[in-house]
Amino acid sequence: MPGFTLVAIVTAAAYGLRQMPGFSGFSPMFSAILIGMVFANFTSVPAQAVPGVSLMGKKLLRLAVAFLGLQLTLTQIGEVGLAGMLAISFVVLSTYTFTVIAAPLLGVDAGLGRLLAAGTSICGASAIAAANAVEQAKDEDVSYAVACVTLFGTIAIAAYPVIARMMELDAFAFGFWTGASVHEVAQVVATGFQLGDQAGEMSVVVKLSRVLLLAPLLMAVAFLAHRRTNRKGASVSTGSIVPVFVIGFIVLMLANTAGIVPEMIRTCIVQATPVALTAALGALGLGTSFKALKARGIRPLLLAGIASVFISVLSVAMLPLIT
Repeated sequence: MPGFTLVAIVTAAAYGLRQMPGFSGFSPMFSAILIGMVFANFTSVPAQAVPGVSLMGKKLLRLAVAFLGLQLTLTQIGEVGLAGMLAISFVVLSTYTFTVIAAPLLGVDAGLGRLLAAGTSICGASAIAAANAVEQAKDEDVSYAVACVTLFGTIAIAAYPVIARMMELDAFAFGFWTGASVHEVAQVVATGFQLGDQAGEMSVVVKLSRVLLLAPLLMAVAFLAHRRTNRKGASVSTGSIVPVFVIGFIVLMLANTAGIVPEMIRTCIVQATPVALTAALGALGLGTSFKALKARGIRPLLLAGIASVFISVLSVAMLPLIT
């Protein structure tokens, strides 16, 4: 209970921060991890709170990722079209691969590189949190990765509309570009609707179609993690190749597509999911050390910036194939 209470306070503070002037654009997920870090480094997490904080940062995280399935349906693929979905899949796969390959070339730890790859290619902090449920990376790596995608996603909110006007992109093209390359769902909404409702709605549909690829990406990450563990000579159960929460994600997505989940229940879970993700990331923030973050240097930030430019340019390059 002490750990649960502490995480609840951090979560409430993250949502409360949005009500303050100048902070309304802050994602609660980013605010929670930042508040957790400040608390842990300027005071200390009581020993009796550690078990609860650890549980919230791991078990609750997996549950929240599974619940993301209720926000998606297979019919969204139909709205994007086959060509659009193939283009999105190519962008996601290429960005993830590029970032993972670039990480060691820039001297970035492989585990942190994979977190940045997931966050950049799929959906920001949510994807980082989901990938970490497989990777089991250090809390500092998660915090650093979330900060990176938050920074570059925020830059996109201001830069994309300006670039789109210079390129004279229409609503469809701008919506696709935004949804296929901007990191967070909230950042996509903030960016897409600046050029009108049609562009905004298109960007959200493309973004959700991109989020749909989270499940196969996590299965691939889990498979690669399984192989790495086997090479080290450790025993790993076959069931760990496909994490249970990924199966839950797929099952809930299919249930949502079939319309068998009562709307009242679905609405409650959809509204609670971002709160659960915020709480889980707040718990990870409570386990993060500023000294450990500083030790990682500026190279992961450089990697995140290069990866963000890569996915943006590649998404624009896909436009002639779908328009």
